[in-house]
Amino acid sequence: MKRLAAQAALQNLSDGMLLGLGSGSTAEIFVEELAGRVRDGLRVRCCATSERTADLARSLGVEVLSLEHFTMLDLTVDGADEIDPQLNLIKGGGACHLREKVVASFRE
Repeated sequence: MKRLAAQAALQNLSDGMLLGLGSGSTAEIFVEELAGRVRDGLRVRCCATSERTADLARSLGVEVLSLEHFTMLDLTVDGADEIDPQLNLIKGGGACHLREKVVASFRE
């Protein structure tokens, strides 16, 4: 299911986008899938909500810049930490909460 979610998110990408990369297992799968698209010629610039995600992306050939290079992002892809009975997604259960909020705030 996580891989399917990551692959669905890839359908929203286009050349030249500025992306936020989330943290956690689903985000890592997205980064792996994104790297394949980058190898095929997709050009994106990214910032990450964790050093772990940034290191993974860089190791796979995805361009990752520090947060200060961005004031706005086209899209941020991250997983939910929890889903309540009303299907509301909850973020903030992990250790990257502040940085996730900063990256998410780069949207208009």
